[in-house]
Amino acid sequence: MSDRSSHHAMDPITFEVMKNALLNATEEMAYTIRRAAYSTNIKTRADFSCAFFDASFRVVAQSFSQPAHLSSLKSAVPIALREYGAENLAPGDGLILNDPHRGSSHLNDIALIAPVNAGKTRLGYLSNMAHHVDVGGSTPCSLGVNREIYQEGIIIPPTKIMRRGEIDENVLGLVLQNVRAPQETGGDLRAQMGANLVGARRIAELIDRYDVAQVVAFFDELLDYTERWARREIASLPTGEYKATGYRDGNGLDDEPVRIAVTVRIREGNATLDVTGSAPQQTGPLNATRATTLAAIAVVVKSLIDPRILVNDGLYRCMEVAGPDNTVLTATWPAAVVGAWELAQLTAELTLTAMHEALPDRIPACGKGIICNLGFAGNDPRKKAYYCYMETVGGGNGARPMKDGPDAIQTTIHNTENAPIEEVEINYPIRFAHYGLITDSGGAGRFRGGLGIRRDFEFPDCDTTFTVLSDGTRFPPWGLEGGGEGLPARFIRDPEDSADALPSKSSITVPKGGRVSVQTPGGGGFGRPDERDPEAVVRDVRDRKISPRTARETYGVVYDSGNWTVNHEETAVLRQRFQEGETR
Repeated sequence: MSDRSSHHAMDPITFEVMKNALLNATEEMAYTIRRAAYSTNIKTRADFSCAFFDASFRVVAQSFSQPAHLSSLKSAVPIALREYGAENLAPGDGLILNDPHRGSSHLNDIALIAPVNAGKTRLGYLSNMAHHVDVGGSTPCSLGVNREIYQEGIIIPPTKIMRRGEIDENVLGLVLQNVRAPQETGGDLRAQMGANLVGARRIAELIDRYDVAQVVAFFDELLDYTERWARREIASLPTGEYKATGYRDGNGLDDEPVRIAVTVRIREGNATLDVTGSAPQQTGPLNATRATTLAAIAVVVKSLIDPRILVNDGLYRCMEVAGPDNTVLTATWPAAVVGAWELAQLTAELTLTAMHEALPDRIPACGKGIICNLGFAGNDPRKKAYYCYMETVGGGNGARPMKDGPDAIQTTIHNTENAPIEEVEINYPIRFAHYGLITDSGGAGRFRGGLGIRRDFEFPDCDTTFTVLSDGTRFPPWGLEGGGEGLPARFIRDPEDSADALPSKSSITVPKGGRVSVQTPGGGGFGRPDERDPEAVVRDVRDRKISPRTARETYGVVYDSGNWTVNHEETAVLRQRFQEGETR
């Protein structure tokens, strides 16, 4: 039924219908990418996001995918449209871009932008961003330890890749000639193009139902509504200035710890993340642009306010990143930035910890604190072709004030899934020699930190280039209120033989039949360990989440291993000794 009324006042029902129509359009875009993509990283792990922008380049609606991409799309799309000239885009056209120094995150995250018209009126733009398995550069999977962005892969400025609904094969060919996995990259890019076409059809259905002027007026109303709601929620948080400091292992070229300093200011409905005091821009790949760092404050604020608040320009008006340029969190051209998300992940954890002073009953201990980018490449003798595979691995989340931390998940700004071993083994020359939780990896506490993952990769068919671009081997996730630290990350060559420890940023050749063990951090604990429910301690021992030794020496729990019952008298005596400060 068509509503072509010239009266543009928005009644609540029409408002909700339009809001959900836009959200559903971006969600259907997301389903399209996932069903049509080639690579495991996109089709299975869901490392992508979708959004709709209005004609003024303001983000109006986003799919629920990767929190890390929220600030990247919000920053990159307006810059790209202004630089290319939005007036130079016609229906059916599409731009491709991935330049971090034009508002994106790192080169692997490639964005596609397509205009949406209602007749001759430019209604807005559909966009999506996905992490591609390889974009060239010095190392397979584009995860190398480099000094400048030119070494990290192909840099794509805003470039027209679709014209009137047809792919420009010259532009696509130029991109694919510079990557190591052209079949997967080509398939993933076509999936992204298809998603924008699906989104355009859904927006057209909205225009069929409502007057164009009414839809345009709705954009303003939705964004203003979101801003009012978000400011009211942020204003309900304790006003003040909150600080925290942490460190990354090093920039990949030297072992000097990289300092991250955050000051969170909550004032009059605004949230500011000030990064003054953080380390200077690095010569290695451990740098983040201001657009990437924005994700840390955006995700934390979103998690602390009403979860029903939409992610759009109205929310972003309430937050900003402050501090000088050329720090490790506000890097500028030509900084290498492939490790940007390792910084943003820790920055988000520090932002949460800074807020613990104001919200002690809501803030969890530190989670795994890393993304854990892994890349493998070589000549697959089974398919007689070069293969390129990348993934990230989950870990423990921090314990919460009233609950244990979840085990083996992606945390904070990270929302991808752990790749199923069955799918990986079918499609790549990789076998999993070990996959499970790491006993004792979660920080001890009244509530225990979540456990990290051990994932041992074996390469039975061919020599392999193994690359890790991660962190967390030197500075473990911290606990709160007396909670213990989680175990740090470990990367080990030949875990059953020489057990050589690898740096958190390294690339090695693994011979045929070789193994590499990836062990991610556990989350920090919350509260004193000797205050934990003894029954929960015994349950953790039975489930092999903690060892019998930890039960006794850290938690002060004595139990009968025959029937798994707590000896409450001996436990009380042992815990009393702990509280009196005796050596455990």
